[in-house]
Amino acid sequence: LPAPKWPRPDEVDVTRMAEVVRSGNWSWIGPNERAFCEEYRAFIGSRYCIGLANGTVTLQCALQAVGVVPGDEVIVPGLTWVATAQAALDIGADVVLVDIDPETLCISPEAIKAAITPRTKAIVPVHLYGCMCDMDAIMAIAKEHRLAVVEDVAHQHGSQWRGVGAGAIGDVGSFSFQQSKVLSSGEGGAVTCNRTDIYKTVFALKQVGWTVADPETDPFGALEPGKKYGHNYRLTEFQAAILRGGLSRLPEETRLRERNARTIAAELAKTGGPLRVARRDERVTRQAYYALTLHFDPAKAPGVSKARYMEALNREGVPVNGTYWPVYASPLLNLYDATSPVPFRDQARIQNYRTLKLPNVERAFNETAIVMTHVALLGGADYIAQIIAAIRKVNANLDALRQ
Repeated sequence: LPAPKWPRPDEVDVTRMAEVVRSGNWSWIGPNERAFCEEYRAFIGSRYCIGLANGTVTLQCALQAVGVVPGDEVIVPGLTWVATAQAALDIGADVVLVDIDPETLCISPEAIKAAITPRTKAIVPVHLYGCMCDMDAIMAIAKEHRLAVVEDVAHQHGSQWRGVGAGAIGDVGSFSFQQSKVLSSGEGGAVTCNRTDIYKTVFALKQVGWTVADPETDPFGALEPGKKYGHNYRLTEFQAAILRGGLSRLPEETRLRERNARTIAAELAKTGGPLRVARRDERVTRQAYYALTLHFDPAKAPGVSKARYMEALNREGVPVNGTYWPVYASPLLNLYDATSPVPFRDQARIQNYRTLKLPNVERAFNETAIVMTHVALLGGADYIAQIIAAIRKVNANLDALRQ
């Protein structure tokens, strides 16, 4: 059976897009953007939502809105998409990369505690792939040390921790709507928050310096100069129209992904081979999977590398990949190139990214961590059964892979 298609637009999207084209109202906080922000705010459970151009500038604006200034330190997991670190670097902050929890692949609370210095201003927990960060521990650390928490929720549109939406737990949440995300408009992003001062600052930063005079009366109108260093990071009406359709389908798609993830986890546990699904924390009350986090155990497949095992799965039609590169070793983010701010910082005060090695990040990247795209989790029962059968076939032929 073929893999499900992504994205999955319907006729409502086509009709709404045609209406936007004909309206001539293509940008500058139009009716679809206003409607989407209200709908998404309610979905996440936050007080405010602001649409932005992409999920990188959302992080930049969020960090600035919580008070991060040049010279401050921002703690970031060593395993994440490079933009998480890049956003902090680009506003002048010093990024401190720390190790991850080996089970969830998310930032380790113990590593956070060990990295805090007098210059630390914010923590960026990244809810990665198919797991959430330990938000109880992270929020306790933040409270003790008076640190801001900027949740990177690019992978978790709709996940909930103890019934509270990811993006509404910390001081501010950052979302991406890039093509591969579970809620997508090709590109685009959003910031969610509960504090009026953060909302007004992010609004000014993205809306060429204009901000909302009174968000309680009208969260989108009665604009006034915000007296900030504003940029043009606006969302368009085209993107907002597509997002509204996607959001209407997201709850049911999330339920389907959760159901299929449980099936795969149970079947792999019965199979007992080298591959298993990452354990789901009991405090996660809803899981929106950008990907299914999987663990490959080299001890159960002696002589077979993770790369070789993934290649075999791919040949059998199982859509899996490895993780992102470690941020400090990514060929997509040369931290010491002249186009990077890193060479122009005081080298004595920042991490030496050239020699940095985070043990759990290294092991996950090189040996154990595998991810299955969320698109596969939209498949019907027959397609999921096909995936399980393919994994079992590969497990039954490990001797052939060794040769």
